[in-house]
Amino acid sequence: MSSERLIYLPLGGAGEIGMNAYVYGYGKPGKERLIVVDLGVAFPDMDSSPGVDLILPDITWLKERRNQIEAVFVTHAHEDHVGAVAHTYDQLKAPIYARSFTSNIARRKMDEYGHPEDAITTVSAWPEQVTAGPFTVGFLPISHSIPESSALVIDSPEGRVIHSGDFKLDVTPVVGEAFDPALWTEVCKDGVKALICDSTNVFSPHAGRSEATVGPAIEKLVSEATGMVVATTFASNVARVKTLADAGARSGRSIVLLGRAMRRMVEASVETGVLRDFPTTVSPENARAIPRENLMLLVTGSQGERRAASAQLARGKYQGMEMKEGDTFLFSSKTIPGNERGVIRIINAFSEMGVDVVDDSNGDYHVSGHANRPDLETLHDIVKPQILIPMHGEHRHLREHVKIADGKGIKGVLAVNGMMIDLSGNTPKVAEYVETGRTYIDGSVQIGALDGVVRDRIRMALNGHVVVTVILDENDEPLGDPWCEVMGLPEQGRSKAPLVDVLEADLSQWLGRAKPATLQDDDKLNDGLKRTVRQSAQDEIGKKPEATIVVSRLS
Repeated sequence: MSSERLIYLPLGGAGEIGMNAYVYGYGKPGKERLIVVDLGVAFPDMDSSPGVDLILPDITWLKERRNQIEAVFVTHAHEDHVGAVAHTYDQLKAPIYARSFTSNIARRKMDEYGHPEDAITTVSAWPEQVTAGPFTVGFLPISHSIPESSALVIDSPEGRVIHSGDFKLDVTPVVGEAFDPALWTEVCKDGVKALICDSTNVFSPHAGRSEATVGPAIEKLVSEATGMVVATTFASNVARVKTLADAGARSGRSIVLLGRAMRRMVEASVETGVLRDFPTTVSPENARAIPRENLMLLVTGSQGERRAASAQLARGKYQGMEMKEGDTFLFSSKTIPGNERGVIRIINAFSEMGVDVVDDSNGDYHVSGHANRPDLETLHDIVKPQILIPMHGEHRHLREHVKIADGKGIKGVLAVNGMMIDLSGNTPKVAEYVETGRTYIDGSVQIGALDGVVRDRIRMALNGHVVVTVILDENDEPLGDPWCEVMGLPEQGRSKAPLVDVLEADLSQWLGRAKPATLQDDDKLNDGLKRTVRQSAQDEIGKKPEATIVVSRLS
């Protein structure tokens, strides 16, 4: 029996949707040569990560083994798969491989952070393969909601593994490659040890619809609109952007792109040749001279992002453009759970302007980029893996996907972030557990989830903050009364007196009773003052604020 093993380890994306990062390894335990599949980000929210800019997977385990990493392979250019490449490059320094469109997007990110663009190597689609230590890896085209999405064919001494990436089975995707079942059958004909598979839409019971099916409904809506038409979708969904632009052009409207991401994606698509015959666009400056009934704006912000173009239009003007009564705003997208409040805020703002807002509640103007349950089962039947490991899903998605696999006679393995699976031999097993977590991009620095920064920010947001300042003379006696500065707290409490006065009076009383040993010990003094101010605030306003104690001693 070989002492070497084939391992699979998710560090992000298994048990959650977003922040994808997966590791494959082959070799003796602890000395495996490693490849990384995708390095993505997740996006913050005010409830769990206030003030944070981006969330990255914790790659501590990888950093400790950076000399064992052969390469990073990126399946496609969505932020939750490529967004962390530039942020982690200094820590891993591994060569990065991707197809042309994804390389274009990744190089732009690398350039922003001053990393060498030649760290990324562009690879053609299957049958081209890259040798990375004991692995050979090829990019197998599969349809998704962004150009040049690919599954990875990962060959190792233990057999062939297929990493599906994000996918749908679309034979008319508008932009990008159609799903080719014959090619997939050929690739899988000699046997596949494991399929690591997208699970996002495992609970959707009906076969997925093609991207081509939304065109007629969009064209009808745009052609019948009387005022200016504005549409938002995921900027990365280049096929949808083209469908929207074509509908506008055929209705005699000039096309305007608003939002950096929208322009960047269209530019990258044209540069790499995946987008052809895109209608001519006009700048926002030139659009002002065109009658509004002859304009169609394609804007960022389908998820209610506050700084995106749609939110800016909802608040007033953006780059000289503004919405007016009789205009139409189309959400050609699905609202991701958790983003509802931001989207509704925009809808109501447009409603107050007299703008007609059309969303996709009836399913006419959007189709998912992920495979529904019947499509997942179709891929299972084509690949015929010995083992199926669900990924890209919350725990409930992974668990349901395992049930489907087991029902089809495929060995299903539920592996969440940090669970290393040994795929050697015929029986997969948990090899070990790796500590995983999150890293935050906060302003211009990276901070760890355990650093306490976000935790303290949440506590201050929930409870407010008090700064207590005390001065002690050379004999460790209070010099005057302590004073307080409060933030995020009401001015008065139950006693109807100013809150600051109540806190300072209670602190003064505590200092007056404190024993010399307490006044001479910074730790005891700090603890006593903090307990007093928090209890006093609790009595007055029903909250225990965060407290910072500043003690100055005169020598």
